Amino acid sequence: MAVRPAWIAGLHGGSLGFSNPLQESPMRVDHLVEPDRVHRTVYTDQAIFDAEMEKIFERIWIYCGHESQVKAPGDYWAVTIGRQPMVMVRQKDGSIQVLHNRCPHRGVQLVGNRSGNTGSAFVCSYHAWSFHLDGSVRAIPLAKGYENTRMTRDNPDCNVKRAPRVDSYRGFVFASLSPDGPSLQEFLGEARIAFDDMCDRSPVGEVEVVPVCHRVIQRSNWKFFMENQLDALHPSVTHQSTGISAGRVEKRLKEQRGAAPLYYHYLSTFASSFDQWDSVQTINFPRGHGLLKAYMGLRPSDPETREYEALLEKAYGKQKMEEYLSRSIHHVLVYPYLSVQSPLQQLRCLRPIAPDKTLSEIWHFRLKGAPEAIYRRSLWYYNLVNSPATMINADDLENWTKGQWGLQSRGGDWVSFHRWHGDDREENGVAYSNHGTSEVVMRNQFRAWTQYMAA
Repeated sequence: MAVRPAWIAGLHGGSLGFSNPLQESPMRVDHLVEPDRVHRTVYTDQAIFDAEMEKIFERIWIYCGHESQVKAPGDYWAVTIGRQPMVMVRQKDGSIQVLHNRCPHRGVQLVGNRSGNTGSAFVCSYHAWSFHLDGSVRAIPLAKGYENTRMTRDNPDCNVKRAPRVDSYRGFVFASLSPDGPSLQEFLGEARIAFDDMCDRSPVGEVEVVPVCHRVIQRSNWKFFMENQLDALHPSVTHQSTGISAGRVEKRLKEQRGAAPLYYHYLSTFASSFDQWDSVQTINFPRGHGLLKAYMGLRPSDPETREYEALLEKAYGKQKMEEYLSRSIHHVLVYPYLSVQSPLQQLRCLRPIAPDKTLSEIWHFRLKGAPEAIYRRSLWYYNLVNSPATMINADDLENWTKGQWGLQSRGGDWVSFHRWHGDDREENGVAYSNHGTSEVVMRNQFRAWTQYMAA
């Protein structure tokens, strides 16, 4: 385990006076985060991770899934919010609830599968207590044995506990384990564009989930992933071998055939020059959210694209069609756990497990009403860039693992975010990078992290 400075040790009951880092008193994080650097322990310390779960992941709005994952009454999808096992379930009236995956009798989880249909009720596999789809108790077997005790049907404690707040935006379902706080739309803020951009690309304004998702265990802290997504300096270094190799094949095919499939361009763009990456802007919103502008041409002039554009024009008119297809977006981050690549219908969601262990879920969506060729085009990116088997993903995973190992060592206490510090432009709480390789992305994320942790 990494050696902690004295002020970190205080989080465990030392000089800072915190007998429990999860207590309601504000956690001292001012020593951990400075404007241009952070202390390595924010990535490695167990007490800090526990506090993150309590103060961030189990309070803010967390993505649970898409409405199309639970189409019929009784359909459910198991999800984890912070450290809490939960179940997203479609109700008889068509609404969606998110329940704790726990029987109130003896604590056994009500569902053991990731997804399924539970019929008209949840039935505990241990003692057959049953519950309506909204979590209210339906039947207590051998109820006479509970007479004159507190475990009777009129006691709310016999109901399955619900998430205090559930809401959705454009079909994407979120839940919060806190009864109060900002609304979902307030939390998302300008990052709502991620879901608007994805859905607006459908002729009917909707997407549906592709039911198979990739899952990857990252042997690193969740912050490595979030920092990396809008880091425009690393691609030409980390992904150089893949980008250059794909570029050579792409060039040869263009010389031989006059054109190369778009999927070679997906990979060759990673090897763009540093000047090109520096010209791409990041926009950094309150609450740690952020956006990387487009750098990859994704609108070729071919029969499939023209057919698709005609469908959008018929649905929205030419002006709106151009507006929707001309947005300059590659990545949108919903801090601290979502990375959305809306032009390619991809969404990656983090589920932190430990300071050095993170589950990432990689989801893909279909544009309802769009040609199959458009879906296939984005599916190539899903498999070539975001799947567990790709060289791109493997490159990143290796860096994050080595980064975790490095920060657990005594080779230095601080992580630098100095690049272009002081050069960015800020307006109304939004920071705009003047250089695409500015580390304002990380500085903005840790400003939000500090606010959450001190709340």
